[in-house]
Amino acid sequence: MKQLLILLLTLVITPTMMAQQPLDVIIFGDSNTWYGGDNCDKPRGWNKWFKDAFQPATIKSYARSGATWTNTTTTKRNTQENTARLGNDNVIYNQICRLEEAIDSGVQPQPQLILIMAGTNDAWFQKDRPGVFSVTAEEAFAIDDIKDRPVSEITSLTESVRYGCELLKAAYPEARIILLTPMQSTAAGIANIAKAGDQIEECGRRLGISVIRLDHKPVDTRDGTHTSELGAQHIGTYIAQQIATLLSK
Repeated sequence: MKQLLILLLTLVITPTMMAQQPLDVIIFGDSNTWYGGDNCDKPRGWNKWFKDAFQPATIKSYARSGATWTNTTTTKRNTQENTARLGNDNVIYNQICRLEEAIDSGVQPQPQLILIMAGTNDAWFQKDRPGVFSVTAEEAFAIDDIKDRPVSEITSLTESVRYGCELLKAAYPEARIILLTPMQSTAAGIANIAKAGDQIEECGRRLGISVIRLDHKPVDTRDGTHTSELGAQHIGTYIAQQIATLLSK
């Protein structure tokens, strides 16, 4: 049955994908993306199945387990740390910095498509991210020249999403950025995941960036938060389908 489902999903998605020019893709995220490995080839991660369906020219994941969008007052540029758990420097900002270094060193092509799936840990570990929901999207977008501020001053989810996306847009103006909201999580709770998703979606709207909501879609997990192989396959194929539709518009 599982093999039949895989085949049916592939038949649905492949013709759409083949109509697109292969793109150089970059992915940022937390553990559900990290499970797929840097080369997006491990079946526990949704990005492996996305890669199979989307057939990019190149694809690289800079995801880290435990990562959050939200920075803290002690967050700094740190491209070496890889704790696989929550940490002050384990943030999307530092994944962006790692991409910058990889491009500068010539090992990474300029991205044409950037996907960011994060927010689960922001919603889950609010005690470690006390400012996570302290700033509305309206307030975050009233700040002048946010991308010129030190990262340690960017300590809410909305500010961090705006900050990271504006850094990416400035550095890679030709790249298409798509935000993926966190999936359902029993650990973080339905209300917290929905709140994070709403804030990310509103930031995307204000930035003119497409957003794919994942919290409205049930997914198979191992523990209520982290995908099983089948759950990763469902989500990865769904994301490929949604992105193909967005890129065709």
